[in-house]
Amino acid sequence: MPLSEQEQRLLDEMERHLMGKDADVVSADGSGRSLSYRNIVLGSLLVLAGLGGLIGGLSTQLIVVGVIGFVVMLAGVVLAITPSRRPGLAAAKGRPAARPAATSFMDRMNDRWDRRREGH
Repeated sequence: MPLSEQEQRLLDEMERHLMGKDADVVSADGSGRSLSYRNIVLGSLLVLAGLGGLIGGLSTQLIVVGVIGFVVMLAGVVLAITPSRRPGLAAAKGRPAARPAATSFMDRMNDRWDRRREGH
């Protein structure tokens, strides 16, 4: 059932309003930084090594080893949750990117939506 002219205008207005709000939300962060899988993997390995050191220190009653294990665990967590300084750095190491770095996922989805609405 097709929409009436008034319903179509209301839908278009809602879409414009949503797009404006979506752009505000996306640009609110402003940093453009994202989590790096490399940092997450290295951080996880450090957490596991630190946990092993903590358990080893507690089982042998060597407080120093336990404290060092805890510090290594803490460093692993910090490394895992720290965003990368340059977006796309891991993908740019010797491998060409499948798409230009300037287009984001949301931009591609918006383009697909526009093409679908135009009937292409």
